[in-house]
Amino acid sequence: MAKAAKTPKKPIKQAKPKRSIFWWIGVMPYLALRWGLRAVLAVALIILLVVVFYAFVNPPSTAYIMSENWRLDETRREWRDFETISPHMPHAIVAAEDANFCNHWGFDMAAIRDALEDGGGRGASTISQQTVKNVFLWHGRNWTRKALEAAITPVMETVWTKRRILEVYMNVAEFDEGVFGVGAAAPWYFGVDAKDLSPRQASLLAAILPNPKQRSAKRPSAFVQKRARSIASGAATIRADGRNACFDG
Repeated sequence: MAKAAKTPKKPIKQAKPKRSIFWWIGVMPYLALRWGLRAVLAVALIILLVVVFYAFVNPPSTAYIMSENWRLDETRREWRDFETISPHMPHAIVAAEDANFCNHWGFDMAAIRDALEDGGGRGASTISQQTVKNVFLWHGRNWTRKALEAAITPVMETVWTKRRILEVYMNVAEFDEGVFGVGAAAPWYFGVDAKDLSPRQASLLAAILPNPKQRSAKRPSAFVQKRARSIASGAATIRADGRNACFDG
């Protein structure tokens, strides 16, 4: 009589050893570092995509504009393309805020050195840095924002043209409480369209940019008037020496 075939024995599964609390304590720093790096890379990728996107699409708003709209219930803003803004305005802004705008890659090292030698008493932020702050970050002085600003600025300078940087800046800069961009500031202060701003009006708007809530282009103080005259002179200078080449023409 034939013997029945033996059924092969199933391998006995060994239970995985339980991981002790000491194992988890030892591995937690590694896991935290790994997930932290993934989070940083994800945020960096998102920022890069937004920077590239805004090179072609106008920012619908910014964190600061939205916060002011919530605080004031209403803000004034009208987007204007570069070609629909008086040519006096970009020259005045560059003369006032960043005379070497066309000659640097986002940071004015000479201005930074001067600021350090002055003990930090003067500002050294370029128009590029201010655009990054206004569009992608938040207002306020802290090292986190400064570090992000320093990281994003060269990326934006690589992806955007200088003309685009200046165009966006002129549309998101605050000119009075709740008044953002040249498109809203021109009729607010002077009752004219942004394309019709005169050299003096453009210089007055540029003169209030560092502190628009304390200065007025409609009722300029002696200081603002003096600064506006200096800006008008500076605008003529950058036209003459070619420091407007990256955005004019």
